[in-house]
Amino acid sequence: MADGNVTIAGIRISHPDREVYPDTGIRKRDVATYCKRMAGPILETAANRPLSLVRLPEGMEGQRFFQKHAGAGFPEVIRRMEIEESDGETADYMYVTDAAGLVGAVQMGTLEFHIWGARRDRLDRPERMIFDLDPGEGLDFAEVTSAARDLRDLLADLGLGAWPLVTGGKGVHVVVPLRRTVGWDAVTLYARVLSKHLADTQPGRFTATMSKAHRAGRIFIDWLRNERGATAIAPFSPRARPGAPVAVPVGWDELATLSAANVFGLAKAEERGWNDVAIPKPQSLAQKHIDALDALVAADKP
Repeated sequence: MADGNVTIAGIRISHPDREVYPDTGIRKRDVATYCKRMAGPILETAANRPLSLVRLPEGMEGQRFFQKHAGAGFPEVIRRMEIEESDGETADYMYVTDAAGLVGAVQMGTLEFHIWGARRDRLDRPERMIFDLDPGEGLDFAEVTSAARDLRDLLADLGLGAWPLVTGGKGVHVVVPLRRTVGWDAVTLYARVLSKHLADTQPGRFTATMSKAHRAGRIFIDWLRNERGATAIAPFSPRARPGAPVAVPVGWDELATLSAANVFGLAKAEERGWNDVAIPKPQSLAQKHIDALDALVAADKP
């Protein structure tokens, strides 16, 4: 360590003692060590998916970059794959498969990992549907958890199981695991119709419009996470926010007891794992689910 570097998961970490979260004293080496220790839980979801990184090479007090293409100097453990984009051009996207890939991203200043809803072997077939419940100003977190549980119940009535993720920010993701039986258009349309239905029938509680002018005192249901190329924070990823919070999957009963979406730091997240969460088996988004949603929307129209 004569040059000030350390090696973690086989990756040389430069400036290991740089405080990337100055308010907590958490250093670059601490984030790398966390990613090494938590590689199993992180990679259970994040492995072999197109990946975007939130990079803050100088830590929380420096510039940040949301990066979806590999840059010059990135280590080989951050793998590349070509993906055709909406304009017909192809671009190199990133993915990781092991602890070295995660730690290699930390070496490049990464504090957040965001993932596609599909794996690289079937990019045309999403394997999850996400409803991102993002509270507007003035809302208590209890209102968000109540909304998440109500959405869970509605999905159950429609024949779909879901699990919750506290994002490490302000909101909750309600995640529906899917079998890879339909494409992006079907999943996007289903999520949009359901979100718009909630906004139409409970306009004082929900909005499905991204505009901040519509979000004060209401919960924005972000269904756009279900479009091809969209990403969402990976379970057990750190967040580039004060206090070094982590996005953590929780059980439904536990969700009701939490005071905020950012209550888990690195140490608390390390104590947890997927065994604490009842994840429904992947489900086919079938015609019966579409028919049930259509019937619900029709029944609630004036």
